[in-house]
Amino acid sequence: MRRSLVLVSVALLGLLTGCSADGGGTVSGKTTLDVAALEGGYGRDMYAQVVQAYKATHPNVDVRLQISKSIEDEITPNMKAGRFPDVVVLGQGRKAALTETLIKDKALEDLTPVLKAKVPGEDKTVGDKLIEGIVGNLNTNPYGTDQTYTMPMYYAPSGLFYNKGLFAEKGWKVPATWEEMFALGGSVKEQGFSLFTYPTAGYLDAYFFALLADVGGEQFYKDAMTYKQGVWRTPQARQALDITTRLLKYAAPTTVGYANEQDFTKNQQSILDNKTLFMPNGTWVVGEMKDAPRAKGFQWGLTPLPPVVVGSPRYLTTSVESVWIPQAAQHKDAAKEFVAYLYSDEAAKIFAKSNAIQPIKGLASSLTGENAEFYKIYEDPAVKALVGGFASTAPVQGVDIKATLFDTANSVISGDKTEDQWQNALDAASEKLRQAGG
Repeated sequence: MRRSLVLVSVALLGLLTGCSADGGGTVSGKTTLDVAALEGGYGRDMYAQVVQAYKATHPNVDVRLQISKSIEDEITPNMKAGRFPDVVVLGQGRKAALTETLIKDKALEDLTPVLKAKVPGEDKTVGDKLIEGIVGNLNTNPYGTDQTYTMPMYYAPSGLFYNKGLFAEKGWKVPATWEEMFALGGSVKEQGFSLFTYPTAGYLDAYFFALLADVGGEQFYKDAMTYKQGVWRTPQARQALDITTRLLKYAAPTTVGYANEQDFTKNQQSILDNKTLFMPNGTWVVGEMKDAPRAKGFQWGLTPLPPVVVGSPRYLTTSVESVWIPQAAQHKDAAKEFVAYLYSDEAAKIFAKSNAIQPIKGLASSLTGENAEFYKIYEDPAVKALVGGFASTAPVQGVDIKATLFDTANSVISGDKTEDQWQNALDAASEKLRQAGG
């Protein structure tokens, strides 16, 4: 599963040469760096390989690696007891919302200095190596300031995945408008197919963020993400909910039952079994399902959402997984050097072998096979990458706007909620967050 998205000082220069005030890389003894990572669709072996490569050039650092598919459950009790990992690889958008909680609590270390730090063993800085626009958005700079608190680890185009082989076999065209999408939904239903599913409702971020930008442009998307007063009462918001409510009528009947962290791959499997046509997801799904059975002639395809207005830009949600350092970490200087190393050519090659593509300039052009096709979508002048998500605010008890936007889809499919109730709930949640400092 998914995911899920760092000015140099004299002291930082010291850590990059192997000397740090907190003991990271000191000659008096080894520093033990605790690194926790989510075992997502890219697997776990790549982390072990990167750690081994790092230790080979940093003999005074011992790295203890903790990897789990539910890493939040494993590290949260220790954090509550005051024992924090030094580095955490964990993006936003997870049900546990650990990263979001620490952002709201202002409990993350400012990683802005890492951007100007040289990558260990290389001449370039981390910032020099990163692609344009990947830092400086609400994903990396959650308070809307110049300070970066989460560094982008991997980036993946996230859109609608489908079986190109099935479309070729049936002579279907990927819908170029929403009306074509709904017409296809009605047609294939008569043939025993479902039009749409999602692994869990959380994966609707890949869908909704792009749709909001498609409907109202980037300014409207920003207004929604920053809780502009009345934004969910606008015609654009209603249009987005109209399209979605209509789409959900074509959802596979098994979607809601399997939309949980134990069974989500069953919804993904329905694409491979030619039971369902489209699902929102990210490129990690290819590796996650690499050993799953599939229909004859199966071939992964990825497309942005149909444009709301023909000829207008099509936005492709760019899923960014993150690495961050808790403010209460014991070895923050050594942790920052380790984070800088994660952007080295050496580390990037290891990650790329597991299809974990980092936002490093030139890296995407070296890709082959399905990944090359996925990332090539960014070369289409009609497609724009969309990075970021909801702005952070002070915590508001009982308010989780992502759950309100995404999880309500389950209730719409089941008939427990209406579109009007959905819109009212979004308006109420957004207004509370606006008053809290959105």
